[in-house]
Amino acid sequence: MNKSIRFLSLTTVVFVGVLFTNTISQSNEPEVKNVAESYEIRAVKVPKYMELAGERVPLERADIKERMDRELLVNTYWQSNGLLLIKRANKFFPIIEPLLKEYGLPDDFKYLCVAESALINIPSSKGAAGYWHFMPATGREYGLEVNRNVDERYNLEKSTRVAAEYLKKAKKKLGSWTLAAAAYNAGNGRISQRMKQQQVSDYYDLLLNTETGRYVFRILALKEVMSNPKKYGFVFDKEDLYTFPDTYEIKVDTAITNIASFAKTCGVTYKDLKLVNPWLRETKLNNKSRKEYTLKIPIK
Repeated sequence: MNKSIRFLSLTTVVFVGVLFTNTISQSNEPEVKNVAESYEIRAVKVPKYMELAGERVPLERADIKERMDRELLVNTYWQSNGLLLIKRANKFFPIIEPLLKEYGLPDDFKYLCVAESALINIPSSKGAAGYWHFMPATGREYGLEVNRNVDERYNLEKSTRVAAEYLKKAKKKLGSWTLAAAAYNAGNGRISQRMKQQQVSDYYDLLLNTETGRYVFRILALKEVMSNPKKYGFVFDKEDLYTFPDTYEIKVDTAITNIASFAKTCGVTYKDLKLVNPWLRETKLNNKSRKEYTLKIPIK
């Protein structure tokens, strides 16, 4: 009698266990199926025509189309970064665009700035700094003050002017805006050397290192995606975009021994003053030479 009961109990437990497992398995199947149905990774169509600074991209060439496709995929499906770039562009492009125009540069070069720094003031591992990522020597060569106390590579207006001068010089030397863009990454000398070695005069005919080989295509992809955000799935409202605070300017030709105290006399905090004047690198402004600096003061 006891054996029969134990056998019946064991059989019941096994049956219930199998039934429970089947129930869980069946209930999960539709959920997994629904996820698969709702989430699709679609190929990005490479536009039939693209240009950088008015210069056509030869997309009829298989290798060129493949390289373009890669950068479009990266910049389409890295969604969080893409949306941040679009938001920041609303903040920085209104400052960059008129300066490029003033120097006679194509508007497309604002996307080079995006490619360089993602529109954030974080130095590269190689020592390039500012929104346009200048090395210290290059900044000084073009007239920027670069030291521990003041670093004008972090001044958006001044560094944009220097970038414009650099690109104009590179275009004159190399012959095209596309090559000038490549030279911004690799240097005029290196691009000239590769052109001479390989006996070609077109960027798209050059065999370059991976970074410079992708550089122009990345700029093109940023231009395409950021110019057509909804086409690539980026949805946002105008109020989602970033903006600079309103500011007024003051001229200073003396040292500031304590920037926090100076900010307080202007009715703002140390943080607020430094955010709109990131070229001030320390807690003071030395200015032994009595140079005139323009400081932005946030309007509260």
